Amino acid sequence: MKVALNIVLVAAVVLLGYMCYRSIMGPIEFKDEKDRRENLIKARLIDIRKAQIEYKNIHKVHAANFDELSKFLKDEKLPFLIKEGVLTDEQLEKGMTEKEAVKKGLIRRDTIWVTAVDTLFGKGYNVDDLRNVPGASVQFSMDTATLTSGSGYTVKVFQCGVLYDDYLGDLDKQQVYNLKDKAEKMSKYPGLRVGSVEEINNNAGNWED
Repeated sequence: MKVALNIVLVAAVVLLGYMCYRSIMGPIEFKDEKDRRENLIKARLIDIRKAQIEYKNIHKVHAANFDELSKFLKDEKLPFLIKEGVLTDEQLEKGMTEKEAVKKGLIRRDTIWVTAVDTLFGKGYNVDDLRNVPGASVQFSMDTATLTSGSGYTVKVFQCGVLYDDYLGDLDKQQVYNLKDKAEKMSKYPGLRVGSVEEINNNAGNWED
């Protein structure tokens, strides 16, 4: 009987120790993994924003979906400036301009046309992966709208994001619920996104607010 009681006590102590450990380390481990995933997602959303801004510069509206955005990046060409050489301190002191230096053949400035993806992101960038949320088996949601500013101007806007449930759903449920609950109480988007179809925010990421 005494032996059995000791076993029960040891088990209880071990269980209590584990529960204490999890209560301390659980939130820390959750935050570390959340930060790791979000750093990758933020980088991808910044790329999407960059592509959307250039798309709008050309077409005056944002791409309505990733198929349109991908086609733009793969097929359309943008100007790319090749720069070889810079003005020396001596040339600058003499008041020489870059245009004059180019005419004299001292430096080179040539514009060539290359695909949008190479101009914006460089060779080898995987356009087809742009729509995919890093580390998750889901895709970003995309939406566009036209809003009216306080001064009466119409502004084309877009929004691209992913919900907490979609990229943190396999982690601690209570921690994810806490994030969603906080976002709801603050009337914030429950996840990560760039841009907004509800307000004019200059395409900012909601982590940049």
